Amino acid sequence: MPYDQCLAMQIRAELSQLTDVQEKKMFGGVAFLVQGNMACGVHGDELIVRVGPDRHAEALSQPHTRPFDMTGRPMSGWVMVAFKGYETESDLRNWVRQGVDLARSLPVK
Repeated sequence: MPYDQCLAMQIRAELSQLTDVQEKKMFGGVAFLVQGNMACGVHGDELIVRVGPDRHAEALSQPHTRPFDMTGRPMSGWVMVAFKGYETESDLRNWVRQGVDLARSLPVK
């Protein structure tokens, strides 16, 4: 399944002011890394966000989210957000910011 190019373009726009962003093909989609750590990405038409273990339960309590699970083993600290959860520009910005903040809190790779 190809990933949502429009969503990827919107994320690129959100991250355009940052100088420490890399883009990489991952999970059959695209990932955005900040300081070498994955912050967010796109798989199919869903947004992947790395929120960290401390914010995982809170993120999953938000509407239109589910655990990030590509292998049958959900990854703690990561969530998938369906279109309705990032439909507005402010919702997308909020999710992307959470991923960026988490990535920046980790040691640089």
